[in-house]
Amino acid sequence: MTLFAPAAAQPSLSTAVRHGAYLFLSMPAAARQLAAAAQVPELAERLDLHNEFVGVREDEPRSIAYLRRTEVIPAGLSDEGISRADAMIHVAANAPEPVAAFCSSMHDLLSSAVQVHVLGGVVVPMYYTSRAMAEFAYAHRVLPRPASEMPNAFVVPLRKSTAWWAKGWMERHTYFLPRFDDDGHMLNQGHALAAEAGIPCLLRRTYRYPTEPAPEGAYDFVSYFECADADVGTFYEVCAALRDTARNPEWAYVQEGPTWHGRRVATWGELFD
Repeated sequence: MTLFAPAAAQPSLSTAVRHGAYLFLSMPAAARQLAAAAQVPELAERLDLHNEFVGVREDEPRSIAYLRRTEVIPAGLSDEGISRADAMIHVAANAPEPVAAFCSSMHDLLSSAVQVHVLGGVVVPMYYTSRAMAEFAYAHRVLPRPASEMPNAFVVPLRKSTAWWAKGWMERHTYFLPRFDDDGHMLNQGHALAAEAGIPCLLRRTYRYPTEPAPEGAYDFVSYFECADADVGTFYEVCAALRDTARNPEWAYVQEGPTWHGRRVATWGELFD
């Protein structure tokens, strides 16, 4: 659901403006009590990570979020680290060091019985084909809000096929826009119009793998969304529209991992309630 249209040349992914990771935690019942006592809140405080539960700026220098599993929806790509996860932590910063330090420390703090599956990536500056596309896709985007307003969160990991990356950037770009026949009749919506319903109600964030394309077995993109209870249906409607290759031919080149749906909670301890 990433609304992305490259400019005349793609910027280097080394120009990352933000770094982040999703830590999926699979916790057997026997390990939950020990995990609940882990000094994760102290780690977050030491790294000066601000809690996203109460709402943070889009450019918050360092942040953390705790999410408790609601459901997991399988997809074409199997990923047991996601499918079995009971909880998830998101950590982000404007430099890579705090994220790396948090991930490393979590492995040290938790019992070996708790499986930690990390999906990380970077955010690069937004770039567009035109001012009009910027206005359409991002000018009215949803900004971070407190969990009281948008309690639902979704993580959708995906990778593009070899055939996609074999295309030149100009050809790839065309898939994000609608296509018309010679008489001006729309043949398909393309990515942008298929996802349009989500623009006013879904907060969206996408991490890219630091190299493009990602290596074998990794995801090219990990997309994240938040919404109010009333807009959960819209999220699934947009997903269905994007997956309909008659409306959005781009998706013929997409391979998806499981969609993880969770509820935002305020503290580490609430993951175990």
